[in-house]
Amino acid sequence: MQDKPEIRPGQSIELLKALHILTRDGRLNQDSRRKLKQVYHLYQFIEPLLQQIRQEQGNIRLVDCGAGKSYLGFILYDLFFKSLAPGSQVVGIESRNELVLKSRDLASQLGFDAMSFLNLRVDQAISNMVSTGLSAGVDIVTALHACDTATDDAIRFALSAKARFIVLAPCCQAEVAAVLRKNKTPFQSSEPLAAIWRHPLHTREFGSHITNVLRCLQLESHGYQVTVTELVGWEHSMKNELIIASLNKDVPRRRAAEKLDSLLGQLGLTSLQERFFTGFERSSSPSGSVPAA
Repeated sequence: MQDKPEIRPGQSIELLKALHILTRDGRLNQDSRRKLKQVYHLYQFIEPLLQQIRQEQGNIRLVDCGAGKSYLGFILYDLFFKSLAPGSQVVGIESRNELVLKSRDLASQLGFDAMSFLNLRVDQAISNMVSTGLSAGVDIVTALHACDTATDDAIRFALSAKARFIVLAPCCQAEVAAVLRKNKTPFQSSEPLAAIWRHPLHTREFGSHITNVLRCLQLESHGYQVTVTELVGWEHSMKNELIIASLNKDVPRRRAAEKLDSLLGQLGLTSLQERFFTGFERSSSPSGSVPAA
């Protein structure tokens, strides 16, 4: 089966069967081919980051937030981590206990000894960093299609852990759209800008778009250099945005914080300031902008 062009050299066929990406007789159906392509494409973005960490410090700790069935974690481990010396680790955080138990069983069957799985919500993992051992340091945080605010929880976790790299493929953003919808009537009477989300479909799509804009500004306000690109072609997934953030002390943090707070004020989203926290003290001005340095 290794000669299948869709499967990377060195990839464990037994793992792909266990993840139901391959059928028992080693075949790929259309849905599994699409899923595998997404994970492989994401791996192409993550591998250079892993190589950089490996060259500079040796051991790597990667945490996958909202891991689900841990497709990403298992493929990363199989293609990269299993060849590393002891000390590197892949940790999956998942709130559904049945998925955690299945992932633990599969890791044990495959001999993936440096994989571990925490039965926690991502927000709980933040307050349990000491007891889980994550306070010792996290190099890279991933979140692949963590739904709605779970992506924001992953960002909060990464910021708390001071992760060097953050790789996010956001999914199903609804919170911002709900606030836009709630504030639609008063804004329509006073702000021409509200025409952008006047229709329900536009509210949903604009809410999704502005959520990721705010996330990028938030990451920049905490000292991350941010790149936004497509994960795969639109024919494979409509949830196609990929955000890659690298910790960089030279990023102009205050400017990003000011832009974020200005947007929250202009769009009537100041109730979400805690969600998109910047690390700077906010002023009491109506726009919510931070004071100039």
